[in-house]
Amino acid sequence: MLIKSKPDILPSEITPESVFHDRRRFLASSLSAAFGVAAAGLPGLSGAAAGDGLRARAPEDLARSAPAQWWNAKFENISPAAHEGGFYTAEALTPYRDVISYNNFYEFGMDKGDPIANSKQFKVDPWSVSIEGEVEKPGVYTLEDILKPHDLEERIYRLRCVERWSMVIPWVGFSLADLIKRFQPTSKAKYVEFLTLFDPSSMAGQRARFTTIDWPYREALRMDEAMNPLTLLAVGVYGNFLPPQNGAPIRLVVPWKYGFKSIKSIVKIRFREQEPATSWNMLAPQEYGFYANVNPDVHHPRWRQDMETRLPQTLLSSSRIPTQLFNGYAEQVASLYKGMDLTKNY
Repeated sequence: MLIKSKPDILPSEITPESVFHDRRRFLASSLSAAFGVAAAGLPGLSGAAAGDGLRARAPEDLARSAPAQWWNAKFENISPAAHEGGFYTAEALTPYRDVISYNNFYEFGMDKGDPIANSKQFKVDPWSVSIEGEVEKPGVYTLEDILKPHDLEERIYRLRCVERWSMVIPWVGFSLADLIKRFQPTSKAKYVEFLTLFDPSSMAGQRARFTTIDWPYREALRMDEAMNPLTLLAVGVYGNFLPPQNGAPIRLVVPWKYGFKSIKSIVKIRFREQEPATSWNMLAPQEYGFYANVNPDVHHPRWRQDMETRLPQTLLSSSRIPTQLFNGYAEQVASLYKGMDLTKNY
């Protein structure tokens, strides 16, 4: 996003005041804009247009190597995005360089450029995920155990951040519902809670002196939300492995909710009877509700939500577009909230 003299999104609007510490975002945003311009001439990135999907793979100079050899086999036969059921959008893809360089991942720092700068030594092999709570098959499972039964598929989703910027991203992963069925939740399981890795030695943001987040980062979904076909466990992006700054090696993607619900670098999945506390709701409950559904009619206390800036922003266009209810996925998810007051349950 290029910072202009009168930007569409002010720096104070980009990150909540509780974690907004300095103005280095100017540099990070300028670099992101430069990446976007450069991407137009790169093989694979000029293909970031409608319908390219797997053909627009991450360029070799930017793609990370597989965290383990067995991952290569998993990525050899990715199913292309199904054009029905909300798994695909023909909107222009956000260039790969912007996807990997403009991130909120506060474990690595508060600025958009911090995750890519501070995650270069982040290790994802070995990796395990703990399955806990109201479930018949609890245990600690290696990442290979988690992924082995699942075929990978591509899904091209819109991503809408509560900060009023958005992207279109070709994820690689599998349905969360398929994973949940394997571990057989009990009848008491009403919610699914997720926790991110807590490792201050490799995550600079977790050891920052002035951090306001109670680590580890945690998020949760209602069971019917978790079982919705759109809810994705992603292990790749742009036909390649997830880089650390995007949540390697496994993250959640819930396309009808604001981006902070899509928790990264998951190490724990816990099935709960009661609604779990979630990180941003704990930090600022008047600003961030449990549901966090994209809703142009429910505004954040400090900025409106009826418009968004589709990245990358350029000198010639602000890329401002109207925000859609449920981020454009109302047909697939509106029934989950039938009869609910979406202003109260924000």
